Amino acid sequence: MANLDDDRASSAHAFLKFGSIYEPLKCINLPKPEGETLWDKLNHYYRIVKSTLLVYQSPTTGLFPTKTFGSNQKAKVHDSLYCAACAWALALAYRRIDDDKGRTHELEHSAIKCMRGILYCYMRQAEKVQKFKQDPKPSACLHSVFNAQTGDEVFSHEEYGHLQINALSLFLLYLVEMISSGLQIIYNTDEVSFIQNLVFCVERAYRVPDFGVWERGSKYNNGCPELHSSSVGLAKAALEAINGFNLFGNQGCSWSVIFVDFDAHNRNRQTLCSLLPRESRSHNTDAALLPCLSYPGFALDDEVLFGQTLDKIIRKLKGKYGFKRFLRDGYRTALEDRTRRYYKPAEIKLFDGIECEFPIFFIFMIIDGIFRGNPTQVKEYQDLLDPLLQHTPEGCPVVPKYYYVPADFVELEQRSPGSQRRFPSNSGRDGKLFLWGQAVYIIAKLLADKLVSPKDLDPVGRYVAPQDQRNVSMRFSNQGPLENDLVVHVALIAESQRLQVFLNTYGIQTQTPQQVEPIQIWAQKELVKAYFHLGVNEKLGLSGRPDRPIGCLGTSKIYRILGKTVVCYSIIFDLSDFYMSQDVMMLIDDIKNALQFIKQYWKMHGRPLFVVLIREDNIRGSRFSPILDMLAAFRKGLVGGVKVHVDRVQTLISGAVVEQLDFLSITETEEAPVFKSLEELDLPKHSKVKRQSSTPNASELEQQPDVNINDWKNKSTYEILQKLNDCSCLASQVLLSSILLKREGPNFITQEGTVAEHIERIYRRAGSRKLWSVVRFAASLLGKLVDSLAPSITNVLVQGKQVTLGAFGQEEAVISNPLSPAVIKDMLYDKRRLQDEREAVLQQELVIHIGWIISNSPELFRGMLKIRIGWIIHAMKYELKIRAGDMPAKDLYQMSPSEVKQLLLDILQPQQPGRSWLNRRQLDGSLNRTPAGFYDRVWQILERTPNGLIVAGRFLPQQPTLSDMTMYEMNFSLLVEDMLQNIDQPQYRQIIVELLMVISVILERNPELEFQDKVDLDKVVQEAFHDFQKDHSSPKGAENQGDMTAFYNTHPLGKKGTCSYLSKAVITLLLEGEMKSSHDDPCTIS
Repeated sequence: MANLDDDRASSAHAFLKFGSIYEPLKCINLPKPEGETLWDKLNHYYRIVKSTLLVYQSPTTGLFPTKTFGSNQKAKVHDSLYCAACAWALALAYRRIDDDKGRTHELEHSAIKCMRGILYCYMRQAEKVQKFKQDPKPSACLHSVFNAQTGDEVFSHEEYGHLQINALSLFLLYLVEMISSGLQIIYNTDEVSFIQNLVFCVERAYRVPDFGVWERGSKYNNGCPELHSSSVGLAKAALEAINGFNLFGNQGCSWSVIFVDFDAHNRNRQTLCSLLPRESRSHNTDAALLPCLSYPGFALDDEVLFGQTLDKIIRKLKGKYGFKRFLRDGYRTALEDRTRRYYKPAEIKLFDGIECEFPIFFIFMIIDGIFRGNPTQVKEYQDLLDPLLQHTPEGCPVVPKYYYVPADFVELEQRSPGSQRRFPSNSGRDGKLFLWGQAVYIIAKLLADKLVSPKDLDPVGRYVAPQDQRNVSMRFSNQGPLENDLVVHVALIAESQRLQVFLNTYGIQTQTPQQVEPIQIWAQKELVKAYFHLGVNEKLGLSGRPDRPIGCLGTSKIYRILGKTVVCYSIIFDLSDFYMSQDVMMLIDDIKNALQFIKQYWKMHGRPLFVVLIREDNIRGSRFSPILDMLAAFRKGLVGGVKVHVDRVQTLISGAVVEQLDFLSITETEEAPVFKSLEELDLPKHSKVKRQSSTPNASELEQQPDVNINDWKNKSTYEILQKLNDCSCLASQVLLSSILLKREGPNFITQEGTVAEHIERIYRRAGSRKLWSVVRFAASLLGKLVDSLAPSITNVLVQGKQVTLGAFGQEEAVISNPLSPAVIKDMLYDKRRLQDEREAVLQQELVIHIGWIISNSPELFRGMLKIRIGWIIHAMKYELKIRAGDMPAKDLYQMSPSEVKQLLLDILQPQQPGRSWLNRRQLDGSLNRTPAGFYDRVWQILERTPNGLIVAGRFLPQQPTLSDMTMYEMNFSLLVEDMLQNIDQPQYRQIIVELLMVISVILERNPELEFQDKVDLDKVVQEAFHDFQKDHSSPKGAENQGDMTAFYNTHPLGKKGTCSYLSKAVITLLLEGEMKSSHDDPCTIS
């Protein structure tokens, strides 16, 4: 043993004397002389890095273990990445020295070895990448923990939460940063195609709940993944950094470039902005957001939102010893049972106030201050950090992983937060090092000592100071225009020369597909086919880009493919089988929405090129005038508030963004893929365009069947067939066909083929005649599904909402996470959720409309946490009833899709003051609107209601609700909505909402009061209504005693307002219980 110590001493002496890079560092003496040279400063940090980081790097895989003692050989991707970044940062500093004694090379290749080690581990799981990009679920994701020596899998998916989008995104981000600095990490095309497939996985981060940085998912540690802002943000940052990046660096060529779906990136951006300042549904805030929004991610380009998020993190999580990870975090506290992987319900309440504090986040705040040029922030957190650092016996600084409250002091700490001393988890003298903390500390010190600059660590320009943000930005920058006064370039394309000549007579200049040649015009689905070839690698079993539509941002670029120049038209111009495409007003609306969307989210230098495809069918009959008005607006240069410039395609190309799809390059032996461009209709140039072949809107009478379904349900199939053959009314035909379909099935033979074919013909005929009720009935019988249904639902979900499908008053299906179209279709056509078959397709219409509206005008859905489609339909029917007055209300199902959308927009607008209170409550209740701060007030009520709340049979208990959750988290708001779910009358729901607001105000003003028993909200309303009846009773007593219409129609405020009656009932209930004693009670004598 003595000989071993002598060897170590002599080895250390040799190192100190000669500075050899080959001798292992075992002992260091770290005096810092005055007047240090650059070499001395770097040598100081080199010794620290060697002894506290590189000494633990695996010689085989290059990974870094999570524990530096014992035989544990687990390595986390996340921690290893920061260790690699530390070695790289010091290598960047050594580049300033000409004679560096080989240290730059050593440090750079330590980083490269780690990055390639992670890549090696990942590539061994290529089959998981293939599965995950098709169906992103936890069982198919890449692992996040590997054996440090072999790269083998360590835990199964059942044993560990491997799904961590943040780790995968961080790998891509550091890969780009390091390659940009000159490191060579990617060696061949197999690796390029693999990285491209990783990008396909990361693109979907906005819709993939994961386990996050802390590997636990939900705050309750119950094994449930969540959508995390920190994961989505790092995914957004990685996509911005790697878009158009050449993985071979300066020595690369076209086939080593990575492509990113611009629309997928934008969805991640939208999702991040809608989630923040929250971390997830259960995490109101989280320290994991710091490395996402600051170094290294810099994922947010909204300075106001950044300030709000950072302020919340500091207010909620900052302590004397570091930042808490999140509130009620039980990790490594004295009360945590480490023998169990998951917590029990309500267990997290135990950890309230004793959460461990992590000094590493002080370091992130130091780095943030340096990047943002804020020396005050840097000094503040340096002063906080310095006393927390420990030291090895050799004098190396050690960052403790966390500071904890010992078991003996837990009760005192919970009684008086911040009163007890905390102790470090590791001191450095015990051989335990927290490598993530060590790595970030070294990076911060290199920055603080100006040995590296922020630009050195961020060569791709992730961080751009606000004053430097300009309209024209770098390819990799996450910044867009400060003032988005974008002009969208527009090319008008007529599908035939005949149509072009016809439009020319009205002063509308267009081009035909032949006239733009050699430029080709493609549908977006052809572009999708081209992208199928991106990232294909047979050796690794990887297919290309998944079959995902290209959005309107992607179709606004120019593409060069196999020597051809291609422009694309948006998916809104695709010929669709769904009836909404037969309403030309919907097309016009979609065009305006697309232009608004492009204006709002276009973040690239160069102008977007929006192709407007005009078909002959668009101008037939009554469709002509609105189309002509829209085309005239294009000519004037302003469409729906968006500035446009119309010109020839050949002219507009010069100012457009060009994407080179070089991955389609083929050898002489390969067969070129075939793509179909838009073909010009071969019609006589001077033949007349038939404008009157379409009928105007059908009358309501034409949409009514002349048979009664109840009369025909029990008649024989023969009689129904006879009537079907003799009947000319399409409404009657679809009714009779529905009976045959249910009785005999879709393949039953009629005079016009099978029942399904007959209904399809009815669907077409009714569409051309604008018999919308018949069209919807037929579409529902045929099980039609509109395109883009799943993406529209995702648009709603990423705004922090839930969606429910199902008819008003029927069972509803709640959608909290993105689903496939097949699953959504099953929900829509579930007979348990339908009262009227037409509603299955009407709900699809509304989902499409709401998806667009919430993307462009999210403020219209303020106060609506749950978008209940069936209830919205009920609100629309009620609005039609209000408008009709004493006349019969218009049938919603007979309205065109564009009229339905306008009606939806009308009811979403703030209520008009002239409306009766009954009507207001009906509509607000149907929309599930709540006042600002409503859910927080319910929390405050629950704190003073030991036995909980009940309404319509739904019980909200005080415990474990208050123990499991915190006041501002999304999950509590959803729990309140669940409590209100059973209420079947919208106006009554709104009264309950008003009642809860009243209770909150009363309790707020009377802190000595609390409820002694379970609060039955229904009984409180009944008591208030009973008092109301006493004051408004009819002398004849003729009214229905249970009819609350007059109560619903009463103004909430004033002496005789509903709030006064509700307040009286609440106070009566409160006074039935005992008052809490208070030391400040003026009535107390002693």
